Amino acid sequence: MQLILQWFRRTFSDPQLVVLLTLLVGGFVVVLTMGNMLAPVLASIVIAYLLEGLVAPLQRLGLPRMVAVVIVFVLFLIALGLILFGLLPLLSRQVSQLVQQLPNMITKGQQVLMMLPEKHPGLITAEQVQEVISAIGGEVGKLGQKVLSWSLASVVGLITVLVYLVLMPLLVFFFLKDKKLLLDWVSSLLPEDRKIAVNVWREVDRQISNYVRGKFIEILVVWAASYVTFVLLGLQYAMLLSLLVGLSVIIPYIGATVVTLPVLAVAWFQWGWTADFGYLAAAYFVIQALDGNVLVPLLFSEVVSLHPIAIIVAILVFGGFWGFWGVFFAIPLATLVNAVIQAWPRRRRGEAPA
Repeated sequence: MQLILQWFRRTFSDPQLVVLLTLLVGGFVVVLTMGNMLAPVLASIVIAYLLEGLVAPLQRLGLPRMVAVVIVFVLFLIALGLILFGLLPLLSRQVSQLVQQLPNMITKGQQVLMMLPEKHPGLITAEQVQEVISAIGGEVGKLGQKVLSWSLASVVGLITVLVYLVLMPLLVFFFLKDKKLLLDWVSSLLPEDRKIAVNVWREVDRQISNYVRGKFIEILVVWAASYVTFVLLGLQYAMLLSLLVGLSVIIPYIGATVVTLPVLAVAWFQWGWTADFGYLAAAYFVIQALDGNVLVPLLFSEVVSLHPIAIIVAILVFGGFWGFWGVFFAIPLATLVNAVIQAWPRRRRGEAPA
């Protein structure tokens, strides 16, 4: 108990540490309690953060910030239009086609499973196969119920999307245009004695900017490479599956493992155990290998290296708190924790406790 009291006295006697802890706890409480209400604002901040990576180079070329912001914002609106009117309808069609083909895929899979006891009578019994089929049927039933509940809530979801489509572009524009004004306003609210907090922010800002922009580029590159490969090899639902492969890089280690199953399953139902299936599987694993061994080191060379255990724990913890965004920012948030630990003043060896 005495050690704890000494730590509290030593920590809270330093006003800089009090400022840092107040900012961390305050930010955590706001996001945790009002995250859903502030979702458009938080998403707009993320998008503006990404687009700042395009505004800054244009400024370095001599363009006024307002002109650079307008150019980047127009490009953003064009990309948003392509997603809404080009990508989403295509994805919707492919999802509908996949749902329609799902019963046939399940039937084919059941037929293959029922043949296993005949081929391997000493290893697999008909009862075991029947249990597996029943379990799969139960999961498919649950999936159908989820789809139905989602369709019933689609009206509310549509209204939410429309609100986002109006609010978010406006918020992104003002975050970009008034960046300095907003940062100066936030700084004016903070105490002057905040050196430790500023040092932590600078380190985290550098890490997050590198990570978010690098991760966005990685998603686009892996998505494009997968789409071209799937189209050339004639795989069905190429856009849907390639998008899943691209988004899987958000979750290190786990994402690639999870998305492998639908890719190989669709390929097997389309071709069976043929050479085409082998070519697709080989090409897919080559893409994964190039991503992990070439693209990731190239894009994230300046990001602090975290142990795989720390990354997995961060994904589980922050994903549990904030869902998708928690998973996406798991590594930057883990970097924030690491930066706080590194900036935390330590008592030197031999120094008497306070």
